[in-house]
Amino acid sequence: MPETIVINGKSIDRGEKVLTKLVVSKLPSGTVIEIPVYVFRSVHDGPVVLLLAGMHGDEVNGTEIIRRMITRKMLYPLKGTIIAVPILNIYGFLNFSRQVPDGKDVNRSFPGNRDGSLASRVAHRFMKEVMPYIDYGVDFHTGGASRTNYPQIRCVMANKKNEELARAFSAPFILNASYRQGSLRKEASKSGKSILVFETGESLRFDDRGIKEGIDGTCRLLHHLGMMASAPAPQEETKVCMKDIWLRAKNAGLFRSTIKIGDYVKKNQNIGSITDPYGEMEVRLNAPANGYVVGLNNMPVVNQGDALLHIAF
Repeated sequence: MPETIVINGKSIDRGEKVLTKLVVSKLPSGTVIEIPVYVFRSVHDGPVVLLLAGMHGDEVNGTEIIRRMITRKMLYPLKGTIIAVPILNIYGFLNFSRQVPDGKDVNRSFPGNRDGSLASRVAHRFMKEVMPYIDYGVDFHTGGASRTNYPQIRCVMANKKNEELARAFSAPFILNASYRQGSLRKEASKSGKSILVFETGESLRFDDRGIKEGIDGTCRLLHHLGMMASAPAPQEETKVCMKDIWLRAKNAGLFRSTIKIGDYVKKNQNIGSITDPYGEMEVRLNAPANGYVVGLNNMPVVNQGDALLHIAF
């Protein structure tokens, strides 16, 4: 851990707690867009851990996880440093949107470019100011497009440090998930930094159970790293899933599910149906594999190709 961390031109020494704001750009109105960055430093040497949310502006559960931990004063580490960013994509947050105004996804824009698109500029500023100090981190996400996710950690299990941190977090599910091009997780891995992705709930809605899982899991991770004195035990046994599959709609229409998020299903088990709006067509839907339902579409109106069900095994 460095003696001094410099973010946004501000020097932050051991033992300090600082809020600084990264200026990213301006709205057409001239309003300045700033990303708040909280830094909590112990006087004792230790790892630097990132807690990041709001990569996608409509994913509010991660923001609430970090907000609660800040207000409850849970982020003062016994050793090392915690850097907390409750909202990275301020643009999307203000507009209830996954993307920034130019339609690009920040989490497909890393490492970014100072002179690139708006999403690329957000990614570049974060990589330049914050990422050099990080050892480990949790990137909090939420299911998008009316799809809900059961609380889960996603990481590359072949990476032993990833596996160690994921098991320490002890979410209900750990999914082996490969890196995606342009993602923060992939870019961090190039520098030997381990970033876990925590998923829970659906966009624009609080998932209280998942928020609690996120807080408790973060405490367990910090406790594992020696940064927190104690942490709550997991409420359920962690299930490790090395593979996963999506069931997609072959027909457009009205989707009705007969199973719930978190259920275990068997291959060819009926999981619901798609009908037309007029009562002339009904298509039975069967599970494509044995496994746990870790993602479920809550939207009743679906198009061909829409993701309906995420099964992990």
